[in-house]
Amino acid sequence: MQDSSKYALQLSGGGARAAYQIGVIKAIASFYPRNHGLPCGILCGTSAGAINAAALACYASCFHLGVRKVEYIWRHFRTEQVYRADPTGVGRQLLRLLRRPKGHPPSLFDNQPLKALLEQIIPLDRLDRHIQKGYLRAVTLSATRYYHPCSVNFYQGDPSIVPWQRARRFGQPSRLTIDHLLASSAIPLVFPSVRLENDHYGDGSVLQMSPLSPPIHLGAEKILVINLDSPHQTLPLERRRRAPDTGDIAGHMLDTIFSDTLNSDLERLERINRSLNLIPEKLRQAQPLKPIETLVIKPSEDLDAIARSHYGELPRAVRMMLKSLGLDHDSDSSLLSYLMFESPYCEELIELGYQDGLARKGELKHFFRL
Repeated sequence: MQDSSKYALQLSGGGARAAYQIGVIKAIASFYPRNHGLPCGILCGTSAGAINAAALACYASCFHLGVRKVEYIWRHFRTEQVYRADPTGVGRQLLRLLRRPKGHPPSLFDNQPLKALLEQIIPLDRLDRHIQKGYLRAVTLSATRYYHPCSVNFYQGDPSIVPWQRARRFGQPSRLTIDHLLASSAIPLVFPSVRLENDHYGDGSVLQMSPLSPPIHLGAEKILVINLDSPHQTLPLERRRRAPDTGDIAGHMLDTIFSDTLNSDLERLERINRSLNLIPEKLRQAQPLKPIETLVIKPSEDLDAIARSHYGELPRAVRMMLKSLGLDHDSDSSLLSYLMFESPYCEELIELGYQDGLARKGELKHFFRL
């Protein structure tokens, strides 16, 4: 069996799209016996991926149990569990946005319900026990610091891990809390920023210029990446001639934040691996760099199209809010797929992830040396 401390699971951000990650992980769990621990001793997450990573880390001693717990939450999700979706809550948030008092962070939605949910379902007090018993090497959550901008990777892990610092990014040992999860998942302008100590933090994807840096610094030699960058349908010519509205632009911005830097970092790692393979083995051992094996799994279907088919399931107040941005059931914007926290949509994504994971069974078993 593999040494789990050398394996990392990298979960990117993507709001409601992160339900797909649980489907893939569920497929991986089916390859292991029921009493097996997490096959990846290093868990790295950003935004909604950070919430999935933290939840799985809390059940590191029993992989199947952790997957079942997290899957249950996603399958029974409702929008009002993530942000205020009732007419009063949405209206009040709009007034706050228009008449924003000094010191009140701007956001389209009030995500206080998410804090209550996370406190209920993620027992972070278990992390130390799993680390001490060797089921978990480390879990890290990425967040963006707004003042003195940089990417901060808050990690809780083995005491032997050395903190790191690079240009505008560093790793900071921390005792992880629900506020760290809220900070990592605070999508700019959609959810409010979160104060941690003396700074304000937002979604970890914003300034995460090197998403694969945390697992490598934490000691990973093999990284499984579940990326939420899905294929897009080709738009008709008449649609492409139309000027983009606010919803279209917001969707493009989120796609860039959540996917583009990860794709670029994967390309960079591939080039480094190829360069290292050209160096003779004896000389390679003296190099500070080492080859890192990666396996990337992405959705095989367009998540935007799936979200549009579930548009009518969103609460009416949320649909009215989105309509003011030019977004409806026929919109081409990706924004809807990030905000669709409704169980039918999440269930469809879980099933898609599960089937995509089973379709890559051979590659996954080879990756984990099963």
